[in-house]
Amino acid sequence: MSLTTPSPARRKLKPEVDREILMKAFALMCQARRMAETYDEKRDVCGKYVHSTSRGHEAIQLATGLQLTAIDYLSPYYRDESILLGIGLSPYELMLQLMAKRDDPFTSGRSYYGHPALRREGLPVIPHQSSATGMQAIPATGMAQGIAYLESQGLKEANGALVVCSLGDGSVTEGEVAEAFQMAVLKKLPILYLVQDNGWGISATGKEMRTMDAYEYAGGFKGMDRMAVDGADFIDSYLGMRKALETVRKKRSPMLVHATCPLLGHHTSGVRKEWYRGDSLEEARQNDPIDRLREYLLQRGETEETLWAIQTEAAAKISEAYEQAKDSPDPSQSDFDTHEFAPPAIVTEQGERQPEGGEKVLMVDAALHAVDDLLKNHPEALFYGQDVGRRLGGVFREAATLAQKYGDERVFNTPIQEAYIVGSTAGMSAVGAKAIVEIQFADYIWPGMNQLVEELSKSCYLSHGKFPVQSLIRVPIGAYGGGGPYHSGSIESTLLTIRGIKVVYPSNAADMKGLLKASFYDPNPVVLLEHKGLYWSKVPGTEEAKTIEPDADYVVPLGKANIVQWAAEEKVSEGSSAVIITYGMGIYWAKEASRSFEGRVEIIDLRTLNPIDWEAITLAVNKHGRAFVLTEEPLLNSFAESLAGRIQRECFRSLDAPVWTLGAANLPAVPLNVGLEKAMLPNAEKVRAALEELLNF
Repeated sequence: MSLTTPSPARRKLKPEVDREILMKAFALMCQARRMAETYDEKRDVCGKYVHSTSRGHEAIQLATGLQLTAIDYLSPYYRDESILLGIGLSPYELMLQLMAKRDDPFTSGRSYYGHPALRREGLPVIPHQSSATGMQAIPATGMAQGIAYLESQGLKEANGALVVCSLGDGSVTEGEVAEAFQMAVLKKLPILYLVQDNGWGISATGKEMRTMDAYEYAGGFKGMDRMAVDGADFIDSYLGMRKALETVRKKRSPMLVHATCPLLGHHTSGVRKEWYRGDSLEEARQNDPIDRLREYLLQRGETEETLWAIQTEAAAKISEAYEQAKDSPDPSQSDFDTHEFAPPAIVTEQGERQPEGGEKVLMVDAALHAVDDLLKNHPEALFYGQDVGRRLGGVFREAATLAQKYGDERVFNTPIQEAYIVGSTAGMSAVGAKAIVEIQFADYIWPGMNQLVEELSKSCYLSHGKFPVQSLIRVPIGAYGGGGPYHSGSIESTLLTIRGIKVVYPSNAADMKGLLKASFYDPNPVVLLEHKGLYWSKVPGTEEAKTIEPDADYVVPLGKANIVQWAAEEKVSEGSSAVIITYGMGIYWAKEASRSFEGRVEIIDLRTLNPIDWEAITLAVNKHGRAFVLTEEPLLNSFAESLAGRIQRECFRSLDAPVWTLGAANLPAVPLNVGLEKAMLPNAEKVRAALEELLNF
């Protein structure tokens, strides 16, 4: 498209942009180009870590960055260095990240170039996000949903704040992007999706990957406004983005801007354009945004001398920034392991666990009452998931009456979108909303694992503590008699391989209430596993899951185990005792089995699987000399086996027998038939037989 042929966006608007903005954009474009050239020229230094640059995308990115304000939120992708220059970051700051230096303002050397995590007065907030293509769409949409929620409750000024989510065209084919678009139009959220379309993935072209571009695709989402701009033309991009941003600010509904632009740099420094681009490179160079803006400025009366001076100044600035960044210190290795978690809010047990005159309550009701208390006391809290809204109140009635009490904006159903349910909590957290969400069954958490692993778990660590994700994810788990292969699974071992999340597993009503509240107050991602077989105490032998209901102030700190059964001192002294270390349903199998060995069995309820109460475990193992780790999961390669191995290694001198383990049979699913289920799973009789072997070893 030539400069004299206005696009639809420019035909609708006067093609006029202030000279000050044009000259600033040209200067920043020159800086961006010189940065990319420097990275290539200094590959011995700059090529140490993989990076991407914005070459070819400068016009649309600067048109965006120059118009964002301090009230906005930005979710860029890894090629968006020119957006970062546009909002006010310096080349030196970006180069600190490029070289993984200590003073990198985003991650202190922990993450790649173009991966900002920023809270700075006067600039948009940029939460941490991963490199995974398209995954930022869900947390970004969660931010917009959080803004809309806080505004609806009068907790945030309705000042026109919005979210800009930047995406590459290749990422729009991701299913998680579709989930984000769906929620944005369903809830009418203030978010602008900027799709930069350069026609390439890595080596695959757009024609190979899709039958329509993002503009056409957005037409399928009813309620999504859309616009197409020439992303290589700064004037067209600036005017288009101005109109788009104004629209979202006023309408408080989503919009997509599709910007076509050339890819003039490498996909990344590790995938060189020369390897596969061929003739397309020369064609792309004919559409260089810098050359086009330069030509436009000359037509407007700027002189060659003025523009050359700007280019010269940009080159000098980049040279100075490079030398300064190169000579800056590397991170200290002494704090490489800091900020896995933000410090917990609850560190001691508080409130009354068994208040005088209290009545016994089912575990499911204890959970309901805990959420009720939280919603009542924290207007920034909201609860959502599949079927938790007013019509059903949860498939286990774990949310019954909550929507009626607190309204459909606070307690509501989501589409069947586990990725959105999990990932949106990161965005909610970034804007100050506190989400309690539910995955309907543990067996269906897998679509949400991408978000849990890449976005929630890494955010605190990679942002150097700036963006911990406060997220409470409730997950009904476990077998409960005929639930079958898709409603009976246990997933804790998979979860426990993810660093940066906490995993909590209550076994009774009192712990359910206290741990759920502590999980809400924890500033980190917490997955709360709630055993369906204990919810109603309908499974034989689980009557003790009903307890006196604690008071409204009761909280249990995460990471503290509970001894639910003590061994007799004389049995310990004579060396005939053992400790069973378990959680969830295992508590009730262990209690039943231990009746055959009166006074000889201590039972530890872990309650929290990460962080684990290692001190309680080692004290008990050293005391008894015999340890038994019991789980409902298939045993092979499980958390239980890992824990047994750690006990064996670190408590070896205290052991009088190998660490015993018992779990379900090593099968891929729980069968439907109750007889087959019984054959697969542990039970009290199987625990009794194993315990007898251990005690007689």
